[in-house]
Amino acid sequence: MRDDLQDLVDEVSRALGAPATLEDRDFTLLAFCAHESGPAPAETAMDAVRTRSILGRGSTPEVRTWFEGQGITTATAPLRVAADPAAGILTRLCLPVRAHGELHGYLWLLDGGRTDVTDPAAPGLAEAVALAAEAGRLLAAGRPGTTDLAADLAAVLTGGGRARRSLDAALGSRTPVSVVALRPAAPGLPTDWRPPGAGAISAVLDDGSAVAVLLPLADDRDVRPAGALAAAALTGLPAGSTAGVAAARRGCAELPGQWREARTAARVAAVDPRLAPAASWAELGAWRQVAVLPGPDPALSALLTDPVLTETAAVWLDSAGSPQRTAARLCVHRQTLYYRLGRIAQLTGLDLADGADRLLLHLGVRAARLAAVDG
Repeated sequence: MRDDLQDLVDEVSRALGAPATLEDRDFTLLAFCAHESGPAPAETAMDAVRTRSILGRGSTPEVRTWFEGQGITTATAPLRVAADPAAGILTRLCLPVRAHGELHGYLWLLDGGRTDVTDPAAPGLAEAVALAAEAGRLLAAGRPGTTDLAADLAAVLTGGGRARRSLDAALGSRTPVSVVALRPAAPGLPTDWRPPGAGAISAVLDDGSAVAVLLPLADDRDVRPAGALAAAALTGLPAGSTAGVAAARRGCAELPGQWREARTAARVAAVDPRLAPAASWAELGAWRQVAVLPGPDPALSALLTDPVLTETAAVWLDSAGSPQRTAARLCVHRQTLYYRLGRIAQLTGLDLADGADRLLLHLGVRAARLAAVDG
């Protein structure tokens, strides 16, 4: 169904020559079209609301209140929504998406005020209204229920390959998708936590210790909407929760691999402040290799029982062995640092001047940090 809705939005955008978005009645983004060519002036192509809707896959309560206050929930014909410059809202055309008298969503067009909604003969308006009605019929007909798709997603991620067909049927086998892993700071989810919307499919796994979110994308080269969704979803989870975003793929054939990427990124975000609270697979760097290790080398066991020396080793290695930068980051005198490095060499039996030994130490220290959050 998603492919059909995207086609409809593309057609509406073409008919009225303006950027278009389709949202359900809860203001969850279902599809959008940039309309980069045509008569729409550049200044109407994007405003703060449309940007937030596309990147965050939805709108804020304040924006929803603004639009609903202009009568869109009861409208049965196209209407003009006023601008609010202070809030970064441009005027837009709203086409109610209805079927059998029931409201199912809204088609929005940033047309710069060109279309006269009081004139049935306005160029492209009749065609756009017909397309909005078709969108209403599609939404009324529905797709497999969210609960069913959530169960299918959970099944695919835990080894049930057959369920992938229903996900492909719902999303489109060539649709770009990303997977987001949410890692709550403590097992279980808050009672008031709501799964992300925006056409995403969410599944709670491992008794609430992880949440998987499958998100359709407009472009497999741009996972920023998945990052925005991850950041938004974390706001409802306890402090210290993290998220990871997998690389995009087309279709659902590689979901288990994407889930591993996303979970790895969420684990790394929990131990590397530079990547917290939401990390993407693409930015993990050497952490990718660390994540596949079964744990630190046994030669480091004595060192790892001393948190001060372990942190010293980590900071020294992350600082490329620079005494000046390491001492500054640890807030210690350089002589104290040299003493600690000597103790590290004694405990591990490693030659810190040897590149291979430093690599073993670096991988081991990082592997220990990941093991700590997994425990």
